[in-house]
Amino acid sequence: MPISKFKATCLATLERVRRTGRPLRVTRFGKPVADVVPPAPEPQARSWLGSLRGTARIEGDITRPSSELVDWDATR
Repeated sequence: MPISKFKATCLATLERVRRTGRPLRVTRFGKPVADVVPPAPEPQARSWLGSLRGTARIEGDITRPSSELVDWDATR
């Protein structure tokens, strides 16, 4: 697209590139001066909920106390 036409229809041209996803080459005197490309998709923000899933390990018996009852009395 000649640069003069791009200048005259800039906003509509940019919207068309965004909507269609097709790049556009802008020329001056028949030589390329710029390529107008659609924006890259924005990365999805990850939620922090569940971000540590699968990072913990269960070792030993989790249903028994971690120490003996005598040790509990010693910590008072």
